Amino acid sequence: MTATPSGPRPVRDPATARATTAAARALLAALDDDGRRRLAERAGPDRRSWTFVDGRHPGLVLGDLAGGALAAAEALLASTGDDREGGSGLLRGAVELERVRQHLAAAAAGGPLEPASLEGRDDPDPYSLRLEGTPGDGPWGWRVSGHHLSVHVAVADERVTVTPHFVGAQPAVVPHGSRAGWRLLAPEEDLARDVLAALDPDRLAVARPDDVAPADVLTGTDPVADPSVIPAGLAHRDMPPAAQASLEALLRHYLRRAPAASAAACWEDLVADGLGGVEMTWLGSLERGEGHYYGVRAPSMLVELDNTQHGADHVHTVWRHLRDDFGGDALRDHLRDAHRDEDHHRHR
Repeated sequence: MTATPSGPRPVRDPATARATTAAARALLAALDDDGRRRLAERAGPDRRSWTFVDGRHPGLVLGDLAGGALAAAEALLASTGDDREGGSGLLRGAVELERVRQHLAAAAAGGPLEPASLEGRDDPDPYSLRLEGTPGDGPWGWRVSGHHLSVHVAVADERVTVTPHFVGAQPAVVPHGSRAGWRLLAPEEDLARDVLAALDPDRLAVARPDDVAPADVLTGTDPVADPSVIPAGLAHRDMPPAAQASLEALLRHYLRRAPAASAAACWEDLVADGLGGVEMTWLGSLERGEGHYYGVRAPSMLVELDNTQHGADHVHTVWRHLRDDFGGDALRDHLRDAHRDEDHHRHR
């Protein structure tokens, strides 16, 4: 399957575009000059560079904010949709799980299992916000990144896109404490397993070409996702109805990470390109708690999940849109021209 995105362009979503633009402007108004400078901080000349590793990321660190500025930043994170299992709810969940992970690590080192509050940490939340362009003035965008979180929102012509959209979870299942049993990415795993459960042995052998899972998602942090790195699997058209329904439910779940209008447009892309050609590949063990991976690829998008690290207790998931990652051509061209103008005036 080659990367030839087609289908209708994403529909306009003026309500979400207005909401996230207003939230970004409110954040700018709540910051001092230094905060606005950090919000516009760039990692380098290539705006398609991204990462989800632990440590400081370029931008305005959320843990350094308080009061009105923190409230404004949180409102921006929630401005592209407030869904408990997807959208901004998943962003909040990734941040909370990072707090849980740090408390579990501290407890393993002999500290208390849980402080009085999950907020009671010496280190601020290691997540950063970055603004690209000027809200409401041509194409613009924002991104939030940090350990196990990298989401890229772009607004152009009242269209709102959110990919690359990476969320990880460590632990995959919280072992004890007040959140014992919590699985941040449970639907991403369980819906994929539902597909496998509906396959006969012959079809399962096609869907699972190898019993060894890769160490991470195969597209990594490539600036342009290459679906060909995912091995061939079983096509939707070759699945029984129950497996087809589960695969469609899995894709719809990933699309819930976007605002409703954008998610609907992405689904229309999938249908227009033909659901029959969508392929799912599973690599690794079929047993829960053992290392596994899957990739689903279509002409317009792909999703991946990998859970192999730390004894298969460390999940990485990513959704890539093969045409509109990083806002597609509109935001890229706008920022390129704006930066060229900045450089021209700087060197005059």
